[in-house]
Amino acid sequence: MEENSYFDKKSLKLIKGKSANWEELAKDCVAFANGVGGEIHIGIEDDQSLPASNQKIENSLIDKINKIIPQLTVNVAIQSRKEVAENKGEYIIITIFRSSQTIASTTKGKYYIRIGDECRPLMPEDMTRLASEKQAFIWEERVVKKIPISESDFKKRDSVLSDIYHSERVKSFVKEMSQEELMEHYLFSSNGFLTNLGILWFGLRKDRALLHYAPSVQFIKYDENGNKVNKIVWDDFNQNPKELLNEILALPDWKESIEISDGIFRKTIPNYDIVVIREIIANALVHRVYTMRGDIFINLYHDRLEIHSPGRLPLGVTPSNIIAKSVQRNQHLSKVFHDLKLIEKEGSGYDKVYEVQLFNGKFEPIVEEWDDRVVVTLKKQIISNEVARLMSNVNENFGLNQKEIIVLGLVAQHGSILAIKLSEKLSLRNNDNLKHWIGKLVTNGILLSKGKTKATQYFVNPTLLKESEFKGKTDLKRIEPHRLEHLILEDIKIYAPCSKSDIHKRIGVEIHEKTLKRAIDKLIEENKVIKEGEKKGTKYILSDKNK
Repeated sequence: MEENSYFDKKSLKLIKGKSANWEELAKDCVAFANGVGGEIHIGIEDDQSLPASNQKIENSLIDKINKIIPQLTVNVAIQSRKEVAENKGEYIIITIFRSSQTIASTTKGKYYIRIGDECRPLMPEDMTRLASEKQAFIWEERVVKKIPISESDFKKRDSVLSDIYHSERVKSFVKEMSQEELMEHYLFSSNGFLTNLGILWFGLRKDRALLHYAPSVQFIKYDENGNKVNKIVWDDFNQNPKELLNEILALPDWKESIEISDGIFRKTIPNYDIVVIREIIANALVHRVYTMRGDIFINLYHDRLEIHSPGRLPLGVTPSNIIAKSVQRNQHLSKVFHDLKLIEKEGSGYDKVYEVQLFNGKFEPIVEEWDDRVVVTLKKQIISNEVARLMSNVNENFGLNQKEIIVLGLVAQHGSILAIKLSEKLSLRNNDNLKHWIGKLVTNGILLSKGKTKATQYFVNPTLLKESEFKGKTDLKRIEPHRLEHLILEDIKIYAPCSKSDIHKRIGVEIHEKTLKRAIDKLIEENKVIKEGEKKGTKYILSDKNK
């Protein structure tokens, strides 16, 4: 498990022997308490996932932790226990509970917060902001109006709970819970009453309208002269977050796209990819501040899309590090969105936005933090057709992962880029982390480099750039299945009845014979092509519905 906002691991040396540093452990506990809470596993080295198989933990050490940490901290609640790993080695788990209404500190008056995999000191200017964030943290759990579960919108409730029961992201033991237990588990309810989170998801319209503050959304479309040509407002509080998100995603404006040439084919690129729209608007719903008033604005201009979300970014997240940091303001709402598959993962999701934008040959998203809101801007423009073709062809040939797609997209956009600049864009602290992002791009010859350390310069292999322009015309070996099927249908339409060998010669002998046979068999199964004759006399014609 990777270290993150709610998990860290430490060597046993931190609390045992001459090098023991209890104040360091206290600092980490304070940081987790001021964040979202979490766990520290003690007895596992940084480069290991398990403790040493012969490691034993004395019970007195557990008692020592429970005694010393409260002496070194203020407003920090912990629970320590011994755990046995699968290799029989023993280690310690310290559970740190979130300090929901007070700010935790060390007894020496030092304040810290956990951001991603770091424990950062809190600056004086951050204290007021953290105090307001605390109120946002507990908004979800509060029972304000004491609305009993029996006064829920049962249609919405059953739909949400059914989606949870059928989600592959939900663990099996959770699916075994009754509806009442499930609502308590997700903090939709407490002691038989709906929490703010429960009202948001399946309260009656009148109760949702009285929440401080249920989300309202405005979609405004402008023409090239900046004049409003369309406006849709969701402010009647009839929808829960999923229904609201689905209505926004159903807008016909997201279906607009352009085509670019890709060899003998055409590649369709949406003006704004629906995956990107979903992630950004879902993030606006999940991470907005529900203790302040303000609408989410979706402003569609002729050359760009802007999404305005009320409230600033969560403490520790900035526009420059948003791709690397994962911080949950509304922890339980984020969990529901994740388990309902409305977002890619709990936390930011901006890595997915970067991936899709860069894969489509477009600019990376622009994130701005204003005094009272966060604004995300997506540009409609494709940087160049060549970059879009390169991304598609390289991914088709090499099967890149998300990090590799993002790096290749950034390098291709800039032509060449220094390692220090690339690390800055990815918010990475050292060269080792950058190597993890670059992955196999260099070893596979996709990227070339010159120079050393921070002065290393990365650029796309010129040979690949040339090949990507003509790949569709000269090589059909890796043709995508749907494109091959289209070629077969077009060939049969012109030359039917025709044999498989004749089709093979006309559309490209470089295509493997078995690949061609699989495609023809699939078309026959789908009743798009009809087979006539047997063995060497076999001919193919189009079915009536494809003529």
